[in-house]
Amino acid sequence: MDPDTSAPTVVAFQYNPHTLTRSFEVQGATGGPEAGQLTGPPRETIRLELILDAADALEEGKGQDGVAPSLAALQGIVTPRSSDVLTNLALAASGSLEILPPPGPVTLFVWGGKRVLPVAVAELAISEEAHDASLNPTLARVTIALRVLSYADLPAGHPAHALTLANQVGAETRAAGAVSSSLDGVLGSGARLL
Repeated sequence: MDPDTSAPTVVAFQYNPHTLTRSFEVQGATGGPEAGQLTGPPRETIRLELILDAADALEEGKGQDGVAPSLAALQGIVTPRSSDVLTNLALAASGSLEILPPPGPVTLFVWGGKRVLPVAVAELAISEEAHDASLNPTLARVTIALRVLSYADLPAGHPAHALTLANQVGAETRAAGAVSSSLDGVLGSGARLL
């Protein structure tokens, strides 16, 4: 989403969900009397591989540029906008320079209707595997590492702050279906903890 207008830029792709991996770096004390205390949400990283293929679009008479537009859109997520670069060059030439970089886009990873996650792209690797006669990529494999942003990463006024809390509430709600307050199902009926 553009930081100035909130207008979305959507890069649609298909992937096999079983190739998506998630890792969590727990934030908390690991020893002493504070052992097990959580000091904040875990740092979650999602890694996935996308396969972008222009074959279907080319059969329908579309996609003359292959998957190049999708690759450019993905690359744009991790590259400062040229207009911002040119503005900074003009400011530097006039003797002034903006200290803080302009805000970047808010990147949302939409993983089904119940999980819309604000993320920062930590790594992007593109392997172009097939090209047309004009050397436009028609098949590409993209590996992405996304760091999921939490409420601890964003100020309360940030457009994605409420979304981070909504995702946490959704996860807690989904988890409620998998937990029990009784040990009967695990240890058998009548089991007691001392």
